[in-house]
Amino acid sequence: MVFASINAKIDSNNTVNKAEHRLKKKFPKRHHHYSFEDFFCFHSETGSIIDWNDSRNILASEDFIIGLIEGLEEEVGSAAAVVMYNIGKEWGKRDSDFFQKWFFAEYEYEKSLKELNLAYVLEAWWWPFVSQGWGNWEVDMNSQKNGFMFVNIFDSAVARTLGDVGKPVCHIYAGLLAGFFTNLVKKELNCIEIQCYSMGETYCKFLIGKQDRIDAATFWLNEGAQAKDIEKRLYQGEYLK
Repeated sequence: MVFASINAKIDSNNTVNKAEHRLKKKFPKRHHHYSFEDFFCFHSETGSIIDWNDSRNILASEDFIIGLIEGLEEEVGSAAAVVMYNIGKEWGKRDSDFFQKWFFAEYEYEKSLKELNLAYVLEAWWWPFVSQGWGNWEVDMNSQKNGFMFVNIFDSAVARTLGDVGKPVCHIYAGLLAGFFTNLVKKELNCIEIQCYSMGETYCKFLIGKQDRIDAATFWLNEGAQAKDIEKRLYQGEYLK
């Protein structure tokens, strides 16, 4: 798994220099660049990894994920899930701003983001995460007009690492999705994982929506409802009063 960081490196003289992606420098208008070999540029002389969008990256192992989660649980107990969610949400908000900068710089659209096809925009946003090892996704926007939507994540880096522990574990994903969509639509949205690979399922499912939808789904989930039951109730317009 890869974490994206700042788009600069500091040399031995403590001077900040922007690292360059060699392939992008050679083919600046190229759009098909999401294979691992093309998306990343390894600067062995400086020990830095630059991606196509000019961000520095670090490689993280499964031990890092386990250590991060176990460390948080030791420090804050059951609040670790909330901490991970809030980390993800802040990350999502910032990444939304970053995405819009590189998206328009690369494709040079004259239309605003709202005028473009939403499904296309979302795929453009998530593709770097696929390259970085965060997993593939699938977005169900059929209920967008009802104030919520579902996202499926396949091969979650967190769930894959922790294995079958019998509960949702992808809190950073939930925060990431909430933060990104909040920034994108300029309305406060939240997210909850209602199905997880770590619960013995084949993929992770997230609900994104306004707080009343999230509260209802949380209540039903705590009562033992399955993802398909929560979906059915939401489609029928059933919320907490």
